[in-house]
Amino acid sequence: MSTDKKMIKFLFNSEWLETSVSPASVLLDFIRNEKRLTGTKEGCREGDCGACAVLIGELRSGKVKYKVVNSCLVPMRDLHGKHLVTVESLNQDELTPIQLTVAEEGGTQCGFCTPGFVISMTGYFLNNKKLDLQEAMDSLGGNICRCTGYAGIERAVKKSIEIYEQSGESKDHLTKLIDAKFVPSFFKSVPKLLAGIDAPKAKQKVSEIFIGGGTDLYVQKWEELSGADYKILSGSNIPDDINLSGNKIRIGGGATIQQLIDSAVIKKYFPLIQNDLQLFGSLPIRNRATVAGNIVNASPIGDLTNILLVLDAGLILKYGKTNRQISLRKFFLDYKLTDRKKNELIEWILLPVPQKEFYFNFEKISKRKYLDIASVNSSIALITKKNKIIKAGISAGGVSPVPLFLKKTSAFLKDRLIATETVREAAKIALSEISPISDARGSDRYKRLLLRQLIYAHFLILFPSQIDETALIRGAREL
Repeated sequence: MSTDKKMIKFLFNSEWLETSVSPASVLLDFIRNEKRLTGTKEGCREGDCGACAVLIGELRSGKVKYKVVNSCLVPMRDLHGKHLVTVESLNQDELTPIQLTVAEEGGTQCGFCTPGFVISMTGYFLNNKKLDLQEAMDSLGGNICRCTGYAGIERAVKKSIEIYEQSGESKDHLTKLIDAKFVPSFFKSVPKLLAGIDAPKAKQKVSEIFIGGGTDLYVQKWEELSGADYKILSGSNIPDDINLSGNKIRIGGGATIQQLIDSAVIKKYFPLIQNDLQLFGSLPIRNRATVAGNIVNASPIGDLTNILLVLDAGLILKYGKTNRQISLRKFFLDYKLTDRKKNELIEWILLPVPQKEFYFNFEKISKRKYLDIASVNSSIALITKKNKIIKAGISAGGVSPVPLFLKKTSAFLKDRLIATETVREAAKIALSEISPISDARGSDRYKRLLLRQLIYAHFLILFPSQIDETALIRGAREL
């Protein structure tokens, strides 16, 4: 079937739906204002509270993969060919075990946040055959409850897991969920239904604003975007797979942060990065935020760009049928200014496959560990041989108008022995390369102190037996 460029067709709960609303309008508004389904709540409208959470299912290799997303940050165009699930469709004739246990275990008081928690918990059960209480609780990140203190919610999650595990053996995971009434029976037919929809055609009229995951743009200017035309960065336009090609790891610009975390390729070559990216944001944000979008955002304190800089990432930028390659270290020109020509898109991010004796570490200082923007962050990547640094890269965020690769510090470390004095001198050089300003996240002097301590931390964590912590701290000079 063909799809008119203004017609969006998707499975809305259990029914097909076609709409000609603006493709850039917000899903939350469509659910509440057009469909009059108010179980999906409007809270912060910035992707922080989880009250507007919904499930979006996409057909991948014959199976439907569901993601929990914040509907306040999703453009309607992204629904084409997918399955949208709101809280109203989960219970048909009776409460699901999740809804029932939330009520029985005191997991709800005012009830405003409850639909979001139910959606996120359902998403966890849909995506995991082997259940774990801690993992289940982690999957609720980004859902805020101001009433219960979360103890009742944790009890509800634990009891839901017990109900599922006691529901007997079953043919397959989805069938077991349906038989145990965690999801309605219509979920069984979704893969076949989605297979019959064509991918959306790219719009010919393109504005200067491109939208990837929308997790930043829709916070800043959702009213402006809601009536605009744009070219979506997904499907046939921008790849989202992660693969190995020769001595390069290729990351599609449309890949999400959660895809990086789940990627077997990334897990093999950069196992520590997967843990670091858990700090990026909540699961609904990680399910939407794209790698290319994070880079183009050009935030001076972006965690992912901070990491990619030391991994010597290269970018392939595409416009029409032409493309060009540039080093990420040359991409950032000034505050929010990049070497991206008008209408160019980041198609691929290329990472060299790490050599032997490769070391990596990422450090971040923020007011709270999770779901917060860094005051200062820093990454380091080293290749060593017999206690000698063969190749080095250090980055610093929050201390410059751009995500900063510390050129002088990295050059100094090359061919140096891993020793306390080397670390101390490297930190001194790093402080000469930065230009922090005083703002809400700290004074310029405080940020200098943080960066120095983060550089110390890199080496103390990576080479604890070779660096004398006491001597390092004792020899540190006042800033």
